[in-house]
Amino acid sequence: MPWKESSTMSQRQEFVMLASVENANIRQLCRRFGISPTVGYKWLGRYRAEGVAGLKDRSRRPQNSPHRTDAKVEQKVVRLRKQHPAWGGRKLQARLKALKEPQVPSPSTITAILHRHQLIAPEASAQHQPYQRFEHPHPNDLWQMDFKGDFALEKERCYPLTVLDDHSRFALGLVACGNQTTLTVQNALTDIFSRYGMPYRMSMDNGFPWVVITNRKRCWTQFSVWLLRLGIRLSFARPYHPQTNGKDERFHRTLKLELLRDHAWRSLPECQPHFDAWREIYNCERPHEAIGLDVPASRYQISPRTFPERLPQIEYPEGTIVRKVERNGIITYHNHGYFVGEAFRGLHVALRPTTTDRVFEVYFLHQKIASIDLK
Repeated sequence: MPWKESSTMSQRQEFVMLASVENANIRQLCRRFGISPTVGYKWLGRYRAEGVAGLKDRSRRPQNSPHRTDAKVEQKVVRLRKQHPAWGGRKLQARLKALKEPQVPSPSTITAILHRHQLIAPEASAQHQPYQRFEHPHPNDLWQMDFKGDFALEKERCYPLTVLDDHSRFALGLVACGNQTTLTVQNALTDIFSRYGMPYRMSMDNGFPWVVITNRKRCWTQFSVWLLRLGIRLSFARPYHPQTNGKDERFHRTLKLELLRDHAWRSLPECQPHFDAWREIYNCERPHEAIGLDVPASRYQISPRTFPERLPQIEYPEGTIVRKVERNGIITYHNHGYFVGEAFRGLHVALRPTTTDRVFEVYFLHQKIASIDLK
């Protein structure tokens, strides 16, 4: 199968970077990207031999002279900074090294160049404050997902959906959505799952369509039930504590600063190519300070958990107390009704006793969804 026409170079660069990660399953990557192993290994070989330039359609440009003057190095720094106005000295140095530039100044020298060309505000360095970071040990242990607000287009609004891998900071999805409905998000995630596989856990805030808040109580939705049926564990941020999904929130700040702040797009189809191009830069080119100035693609591996064609059957171990959820979200046990959530209507849940007498926990597959007290 051919590469998708949306951005051939983008597809190739993401493929070879993921294929270059240690222990990468290259044949599985080829299936996820819709190409043959022959094509995949061809582009991987060219990338290893020539870098990003080898991914072009064999219209090779001659190599630049290694004997650059200081002025040429300075021009390279200025040009790269103008392409990425939010990048500082360390990021620019790391990117120049990744581009295999023969002469790369130190971060302090790059900063001085930026000052000379009036490309950096004097107060910019004061904005960076060190803080404690936590990350999960492996890719796909946790994905964070959220909407980045919304903004107006000519005749509609755009709701950017973001999905970020906690370990690598790899942006799995940046989707221009026309609304925040279950179907829209489910379709977007289906594409992401088909390409990258499925995570072991996902974290979201307390907004729709992940959950609904009724009488100050979090209730499950059909969307969250769909994720549970796929075998994904779910966790939700504490209300008014956005730092719970801190990496995705930080990603939103970068997205706003580097892309959304100066947008002038008219429609959703016009937004998406810009989203795709920026996501490629973020994943494959932009050095990330939280991961030692590596790029996220260098730390990410696709998940071995393949997206299924059909939802798996709901099964519980033999001997488990199982009840079917009625249309109103109620289960009946010992002649009493207990509410577990309308999103589970028609499905079966399991009751597990606790160490407290006559108190049971209610599970849907692997996830605890409620507690009931027979007293």
